[in-house]
Order: sequence, then C-alpha cells, then structure tokens
Amino acid sequence: MDVDPVSSPGPPALNDARPAEPAPYRPGYEVVAEQIVQLIAEREMSPGDRMPTEMELAARLGASRTVVREAVKILSATGRVSAQKGRGLYVADGEGMLGATRFGGLFTPTNLDHIFMLFEFRRIQEIAASRLAATQASPAELRVIEAAGQTCRHGYQAGDKAQFEAGDDAFHLGIAAASHNIFLVAAVREARRLQQQATVIGIRGMGGHAAEAVEEHDAIYRAIRDGQPEAAAAATVVHLDNTFKDYRREIQRRIFGKNPP
Repeated sequence: MDVDPVSSPGPPALNDARPAEPAPYRPGYEVVAEQIVQLIAEREMSPGDRMPTEMELAARLGASRTVVREAVKILSATGRVSAQKGRGLYVADGEGMLGATRFGGLFTPTNLDHIFMLFEFRRIQEIAASRLAATQASPAELRVIEAAGQTCRHGYQAGDKAQFEAGDDAFHLGIAAASHNIFLVAAVREARRLQQQATVIGIRGMGGHAAEAVEEHDAIYRAIRDGQPEAAAAATVVHLDNTFKDYRREIQRRIFGKNPP
C-alpha cells in the first residue's frame, strides 16, 4: 500500500508504550451502508440514477447479499436509496418512506451512539413540552392526550402493534401541541420521525417496555392534567430513559445475539 510521506506518522515516542485501543465493534450492515453511500458520492450519482444490483454491490464490497440487503433497508428507511420491486435500486431524493427530515443525513438508526444522542435530544424537547403543557393545556388538548394514551393501552392489551404505535405517536405529539410552542411541535415531530426509522428496519416496536410505557404515559398525563409542571417533567424523564433502554437491549440483542446484562 502506498503511504503519503507528508501525512505518514513518525516512529512512536519512546515513552509512549500504550497499546492502541481496539476499534469498537460495528455490525457489518452498518459498515456496508456507509460504503454504499460513499460509492454514490464517488460516482457522483444523482436522485433517480440506477444503482448496482444487490449481487453487484455484494461482489464489489466483499460482503454477503444478506448483509447488503440489510444495509439497503437502512438506506431506504433514511431516504438515501429507493428499492423498487422488480426494477432494482435507485438513488433516492432524501425523502424516503418516512418523508424529508432535517437531520436524516446524520442519523444511522442502527448506531447505538446515534440513538443515545437522539434520546438526549428528545429529553430536552419533551421535558420542556411537558412543563409548558402542564400550565397551558386546554381541556380539549387534555382530552386528546388522554385519548391517545388509551389508544396506546388498548393496542398493548390487544397485541396490536400498529394501534400501540399510533397511540404512542399521538400522545407525544399531543403534549407538544399542548405546549403552544410551534417550534417544540416541529422538533418533537422531527425526532420521532427519526426514531421511527429504527422501527422501519425492524428494531423494536411493541417491545418489552410496552407494559410499563402505558403506565408511564398515564403518569405524564395526570401530572399535566393536574397542572404540575415539575412532576410532568420528571415522569417524562422516566419514560424516555426506559424507552431508550428498550432500544439498547434490542440493538445489542441483534449485534451480540443476547440481551445485555
């Protein structure tokens, strides 16, 4: 391999005997997804351009077709690739199946660090939204939040994932709307759209935290209904932290084949 003499590092210092830290483990489909994005950039491909087939990508990148297929799922969810049945793969326009997002180009839904940062982002938004909702929610807005929580509960009890997720989405967006702050509404909607990308590729859904989630929703609702902003914020923190742990368990189960301790 050729080495650039300008950027090549010199010999290690005599007093630096520390071994290099091993690179953190990354699943193959995440690495391949990044390689496909790099390939699109190197070829200067534009939205609508036809891409190599999965078989061609597997041969070019030295990966199995299964890994390439998982990578394509990620890129389809994040709006970078359009997989058209019977026609092949195309460069997408950035909107994808979840719609355009401001931060979609930064987010990889299988990257645990990205999901952690997304939940930090959600914490900031939704704590503020819950506090404001507790002081500003109208009776009609309270009814929307309560009904959404009940939809989520009924979905859990019936084992209906779609109903559970619809109720969950309506609950959090309902609180944002009750904050009477249009920027918080937009931010909460955007963060949830990014989070749904992990659901699209099969991570979580109505996971092991679902039973607790419906009770946590109820605690948040009661605090908002009773006009207790600090209690609403505290209940929101509990809910988001527990939801993040559910995502973390599922991602690590997929990577390592077992639940983390």
